[in-house]
Amino acid sequence: MQFASRTGVIPCNQALDQQMTDPQPEFQPTVGIAKDIAPGIRRILAPNPSPMTFRGTNTYLVGEEEIAVIDPGPADGSHLDAILTACAGARLTAILVTHAHLDHSPLAGPLKEVTGAPIYAFSDAFGGRSAIMKELAAQGLVGGGEGVDAEFQPDMELVTGDTVTGKGWVLTALHTPGHFGNHLSFALANTLFCGDLVMGWASSLVSPPDGDLTDFMASCRMLRETPWSVFYPGHGAPITSPAERLDWLLAHRLARETAILTALKDGPATCAALAPRIYTDTPAALLPAATRNVLAHIIDLHGKNRVEPEGALTAAAKFRLT
Repeated sequence: MQFASRTGVIPCNQALDQQMTDPQPEFQPTVGIAKDIAPGIRRILAPNPSPMTFRGTNTYLVGEEEIAVIDPGPADGSHLDAILTACAGARLTAILVTHAHLDHSPLAGPLKEVTGAPIYAFSDAFGGRSAIMKELAAQGLVGGGEGVDAEFQPDMELVTGDTVTGKGWVLTALHTPGHFGNHLSFALANTLFCGDLVMGWASSLVSPPDGDLTDFMASCRMLRETPWSVFYPGHGAPITSPAERLDWLLAHRLARETAILTALKDGPATCAALAPRIYTDTPAALLPAATRNVLAHIIDLHGKNRVEPEGALTAAAKFRLT
């Protein structure tokens, strides 16, 4: 069976602010080697580093005799071999996918073929979208993210509160859209596998129509209500102060919102025109990513009746303060 690793190269939001520094120099896991990170939890780093995926995708193995794999990762044969090697002597009983981006879900199918374990997720790649995101997608707004695994299809769909169990573990699903419509997080007691919703090395990408800033803020606020001990993200090191990180993400987005509203006081503008005024130190090559970020905020502000388009709501429209 042959695979090729497929990852996006559009920089994440943190790259818009922080160009040349390494945000987590101490995080240097070895690709393909299962590492114990907590009792009953191991992590395997996939071989897909990029500006979007940092060191690569974190695949997590929960359990000892019966194992759940969380985010099997990109379609890469060596990573499949690494997962199977790590599961040797045990039984893989569940494959859980946080969301259907190309760096998280494509290996789920091949892993199921080899092991027979069912695939659990919220939905196919297009579930969980808000009405406005469905409308924008119908208009042809696509791209701007890691790439969608359009063929992804789970065997079992999960909603908030549903559980997947194995010997020695219970994982509880939480629907946490924002980075992606079908995004799930998985709770193991007070530990959370948070996918790409929250990361310590970057502010998560929110790129419409796959990403929805209104949902992102709601998901972060919902998670803030629980006293989590640690977050295990889809990329980068564990987040050992989850409440502090959630507060930072919320404040960061609110600061961007304020900057956009301030810029619009000078008159109507498109997202493309607003981006260089807000991301003043961003190189020209990164302005398309910055424009996507502005669009996410504009759609959120439109939903709160703070801005309105001149004409139809499209990615290219001019927006003004209401």
